[in-house]
Amino acid sequence: MSTLPRFDWSLIPSFLAVLDAGSLMGAARALDAQQPTLSRHIAQLEAQLGVALFERTGRGVQPTAAAQALAEAARQMAAGAEQLGQQLVRRSQSSQGKVRLSASQVAASSLLPPLLAELHAEEPGIQIELVATNAVSNLLRREADIALRMLRPQQAGLVARKLGELNIQACAHRDYLVRAGTPRRVEELAGHRLIGYDQNEAILKGAAAAGLPLTREHFGLRTDDQVAYTQLVQAGAGIGFLASFLVRDTPGLVPLLPELVTPKLPVWLVVHREIRGNPVVRRVFDFLAEGVAAAL
Repeated sequence: MSTLPRFDWSLIPSFLAVLDAGSLMGAARALDAQQPTLSRHIAQLEAQLGVALFERTGRGVQPTAAAQALAEAARQMAAGAEQLGQQLVRRSQSSQGKVRLSASQVAASSLLPPLLAELHAEEPGIQIELVATNAVSNLLRREADIALRMLRPQQAGLVARKLGELNIQACAHRDYLVRAGTPRRVEELAGHRLIGYDQNEAILKGAAAAGLPLTREHFGLRTDDQVAYTQLVQAGAGIGFLASFLVRDTPGLVPLLPELVTPKLPVWLVVHREIRGNPVVRRVFDFLAEGVAAAL
């Protein structure tokens, strides 16, 4: 069984350059190479094929019939090599890996899902592990790679970027307001069904700062579970206090009493300094930093 002679594919670019330029000098300029090198490549290719490819003329070189017959196949080969090279570059630059992301229950269930859906569409090779917790994950112990927090981290070794501030808005579902009426003044809140926290005193402190001395007993429904709290407000159980982005994006919720100023919560995106240089972690961090800031 006969075998094909060994063929050096790397000689094809030199062949095409000489063919297109019509001279060794022109081909050398096009490839930023030395003329003797191209001359040697053509001689090697002619030896491998067993045919003459160019005839020297006073002005350069003239392709032979063999060179013209080889030209189309050589161009297809060069195009295929370029396409393969581009695919290899794209693959080497593609993001592959896993990132563990920690966020509060509200952020994990309401703010992040559309952003993570967009990220996953752009970067299908990145796996996201979303940890919904109101506890502060310890990035130094690698409980998470990235954390979305409502307080600035104090530990050394962490890199944090402030994305904005979270406004808390008094609100109610329109079904509740149809039944109970809409409060026009802060003082009228005491006459409504209020939804509050159980152990967390943030709402009480905010009301006191606004000149409304509410007590725990004013809130007939109380829970510290942020998801359950949001669902109670959406169900029309009474007036609650939710993040402004939730009020804005949830059908049926109506913002109330803009003069009721509640404390603003700073939003920080945090990552361990040692893994900030990881390209996958950096991609997720930068994407979330832009997306969360815009959502706020």
